[in-house]
Amino acid sequence: MKRLTLFAAAAVAVMAVGACGTTEEAAAPAPTSSSDAATGPVTVKDGRGKEITLPKPATRVVSLEWGETEMLVSLGVMPVGSADTKGYAVWDTAAKLDPSVKDVGTRGEPSVDSVVALQPDLVVMEAERGAPIVAQLEKYVPVLVTIGSDATRNLDRLRDDVTMISTAVGKKAEGEKLLSDLDARIASAKTELGAASKPFAMADGWKEGSTVSIRMFGKGSLVSDLGTAIGLENAWTKAGDPQWGLGQTDVEGVKTLDGKGVRFFYNASDGVDVFTDGLKGNAIWDALDFVKAGNAQKLPPGIWTFGGPKSCIQWIDAVVAAYRA
Repeated sequence: MKRLTLFAAAAVAVMAVGACGTTEEAAAPAPTSSSDAATGPVTVKDGRGKEITLPKPATRVVSLEWGETEMLVSLGVMPVGSADTKGYAVWDTAAKLDPSVKDVGTRGEPSVDSVVALQPDLVVMEAERGAPIVAQLEKYVPVLVTIGSDATRNLDRLRDDVTMISTAVGKKAEGEKLLSDLDARIASAKTELGAASKPFAMADGWKEGSTVSIRMFGKGSLVSDLGTAIGLENAWTKAGDPQWGLGQTDVEGVKTLDGKGVRFFYNASDGVDVFTDGLKGNAIWDALDFVKAGNAQKLPPGIWTFGGPKSCIQWIDAVVAAYRA
């Protein structure tokens, strides 16, 4: 189930959607490693603060969240199983899965039986999935729990998750390369965009009947932190939830962005474009200055706004291209 479609199914509960709007308590301490070896025992402290010890770096890994799946593939470790592989192919194109990767169910409700049947060395999942499935899986296989998102430090959190996963699979050098590539792209993008103030906003949305709901990426969301890092300013200033930095509004609420010279970016990778189609003919939307100026811009399909370093680079590339067009 996609993060977006989960919101569509329960629009009134945007802060509590299972795939990314669920608010978590304060993040566990940053993950650390007790081994630099590519072979032999590896110990990693995960997002719960729990030490996970493996007899050797994991090679047969199951991933239960798309961001972590992307990280594994980017590190050169193709998972033996992954949650919602079809959805991943639509929403995250940064690191493609092999056809051989087994689908183990949805991200919200993966099949424990399907995971265990693959005889993995390690399962990687996000903290928000909760204790019950972790406890079930840990009867059979080590489970590495990432933080997944933290609206107080999302770029640093991303670094922690990449470092933790890369250590567990014996790919620390590859993890360092992913992060250095991201740093280099952030630096080059900042130079390309120049010093002039460039306000932006990022959203996605869904439609129920005739009502369009809009999910705004507030300060602290991953893409907001990326925008700030490359010299942009997030014009959406209303508080989001403390884990993901996300908030809900409607077309009336978006009026607060009017008159600020905003470029409005949105995601519609599944082909359901509520901004172009769902708001077609809406007087409030059509009157917004960024709409009239042609600055409401859909991102290219498959840029996962909750992804790993490669998705972050895709997002930066798309935004910089829009400003330079």
